[in-house]
Amino acid sequence: QVQLVESGGGLVQAGGSLRLSCAASGSIFSINAIGWYRQALGKHRELVAHIGTGGSTVYADSVKGRFTISRGNAMNTVYLQMNSLKPEDTAVYYCSAIIQTSTSDYTAAYWGQGTQVTVSS
Repeated sequence: QVQLVESGGGLVQAGGSLRLSCAASGSIFSINAIGWYRQALGKHRELVAHIGTGGSTVYADSVKGRFTISRGNAMNTVYLQMNSLKPEDTAVYYCSAIIQTSTSDYTAAYWGQGTQVTVSS
């Protein structure tokens, strides 16, 4: 059983900052990649940023220069520092990870429950 638990969402004014956290727990053998997606009302879920085991990062063009993804020392945590927030960043943010559990030879994608980020103009 694997769980991803997000925290740090909330309401902020445009131009403000928030920091999202995600912690993975359970029977984890390895985490190949971990990152953040978001889904705004009426829109498809989209990649925000993710980070691989080697530390390589990928960002959506819309957040480059404003958001920073990082992993914690324990490697089972990931953070998303969001600066210069805009109203269009309003969405539910989901943590997702590609994980191999200790009872499987294969990897699978796991998702958190999501945390709401609302940016007011």
